[in-house]
Amino acid sequence: MSALRRVTVRAGVLYVCPMNNETDFWHRRWREGRIGFHEGQPNGYLVTHHALLGNARRVLVPLCGKTEDLAFLTSRGHQVVGLELVEDAVRAFFSEHQLTPTVSRRGAFTAYTAGAITLLAGDFFDATRDLVGPVDALFDRAAIIALPEPMRERYAAHLKTLLPAGASALVVTVEYPQAQMEGPPFSVAEAELRAHFAGLSVELLAQGPAEGPRLSALGPSARECCFHVRF
Repeated sequence: MSALRRVTVRAGVLYVCPMNNETDFWHRRWREGRIGFHEGQPNGYLVTHHALLGNARRVLVPLCGKTEDLAFLTSRGHQVVGLELVEDAVRAFFSEHQLTPTVSRRGAFTAYTAGAITLLAGDFFDATRDLVGPVDALFDRAAIIALPEPMRERYAAHLKTLLPAGASALVVTVEYPQAQMEGPPFSVAEAELRAHFAGLSVELLAQGPAEGPRLSALGPSARECCFHVRF
């Protein structure tokens, strides 16, 4: 994802907004081990609802980090292509799974491939359909909520350039009063998500208490939601 810096965009509330010429924010988070967004196990909503991805041959996982969702998807017979800014996170995934990837340059990205998993290290917004290759499904657990408000519309629009009509997606968001906590993760309300995917089928599948130390501390005001989106 693009680098970020802090600015005040609403009175009294600090947000994190993009700086195109910096990538230090996320590199620093990974370098310092501040990756509370990493679940360490397959996401529960993915486990419950992965059948909605159908017979998808290749699943796109944007801003994937080293998520266990990648391995889960391949265990269910899918091929996976992940996009991740921080190359150290990509290397960590393969190391932790004792896989030795083939490494090559692919446009603005460095591609790591082992078996059914290809992870592309680089800026999500530099990805093109030709570079990513054919994908027919999407899983977003920590992508749209990692982006500040000005970038989320751009993110959704860019997804539409990568996915074909009819592609099935599972999108997991968090909702909480934004003034109570500085993101990321950012609060993405259902109405906002529907606006970003206007014209597409968006179905709320499930919701429950938001997990993770920062979100849990907010109590019942923080919840996690899972949506099924049809492109």
